Amino acid sequence: MQDKPHRKTFRDYLALEHNIVVLLGALLVIGMGEELWVRFMPKYLEILGASALAIGAYGSFNRVVHTAYQYPGGWLADRFGRKRALVLFNLIAAMGYLVYLLTRSWEIVILGTLLVLAWSSMSQPAIFALIGDSLGRDQRAMGFSVQSIWKRIPIVIAPPLGGYLLSRWGMVSGMQIGFLVSLLFALAAIYLQSHFYRERPRSQSLQGEDVATIWRRMPGALRRLLLADCLARFGSSLTAVYVVLLVINVRGLSPMAFGALTSIQMLTAIAGYIPAAHFADRFGRRPFILLTFALFALFPIILVVLPAGWLIVAFVAAGLRELGEPARKALIVDLAEASHRGRVIGFYYLIRGLVTIPAPLLGGILWQRGFSWPFILGGAISALGLGVYFVMGAHTFEAPDA
Repeated sequence: MQDKPHRKTFRDYLALEHNIVVLLGALLVIGMGEELWVRFMPKYLEILGASALAIGAYGSFNRVVHTAYQYPGGWLADRFGRKRALVLFNLIAAMGYLVYLLTRSWEIVILGTLLVLAWSSMSQPAIFALIGDSLGRDQRAMGFSVQSIWKRIPIVIAPPLGGYLLSRWGMVSGMQIGFLVSLLFALAAIYLQSHFYRERPRSQSLQGEDVATIWRRMPGALRRLLLADCLARFGSSLTAVYVVLLVINVRGLSPMAFGALTSIQMLTAIAGYIPAAHFADRFGRRPFILLTFALFALFPIILVVLPAGWLIVAFVAAGLRELGEPARKALIVDLAEASHRGRVIGFYYLIRGLVTIPAPLLGGILWQRGFSWPFILGGAISALGLGVYFVMGAHTFEAPDA
């Protein structure tokens, strides 16, 4: 008779409110489908006849579409409600999987990405808003932590299964099986979300719906966080695609060793999410956000300075960067009024994405001048973001939900 309160307490501690549990189920199902094939897509495009330039364009196209979809996703989440918006995004993505399944043309596959990205990109503001609507301020960091951990489970499990499919049935047939699984899993997620989400009454929508109005209504504290975040992410984006080249080409480690370091980074992040969220909800967001920005600045510098045998320190630091992410996301939700929360979040990520788009290209120019340059400049720019938040973020307040 004593176990029921224990289970209730455990569920409350992990912020497993009803809608959050439904969300986690959908994320797991959709992620398990996509992770079967998404990391093999460049090779699949090559098999279909795409050139190296076309494959590069596919990568850039993904980044641009992901950025462009943020604000419309938030607008739809505010206009139609979180439940209907999430079901719609899932349905559009399912249509994209069907396009992938029915074509052998790499050009059409790339165009199909416009549909497929509707879930991963458009849903982000709606998911943030759903967590903000479902949880109180004292549980939001924990909610984002659990969501982050849950999203990583398919990354651990599904890619090896996808590799098996490709080895067993060949690249084209294996990918087609993956697309079919994604389509079936998407339909299952649509059923799950349409039948089990509990739609909450929405606040009166903001009358002015253009982005200029949303910008004016954003609290000053959120604008300051956005400025610091843009700087930290620009610095990180300078180096992100060159980390593997530094580790293998410059430091002389094997691809297997790089994979092991990446796993250490992931496990470090997972291990830290829950305790960091607990303390962020209890004692405040700011210290953890500062820690994350500090580690964004330190990671590229450590990569350049430390010898190859000590690179594990850098990847542990990269994992620890994630400790403040649930706190940062929770603060965004705290500061966004409920009446236009989806649009504010979408606009936040639209601006951040637009700012960081040129960073990889600049990193490539610097890499050609010397491998250390993108890492040094990236660390310096991220450190500037840390300084901005340290000075200006001290004025951050936690606005009441509206």
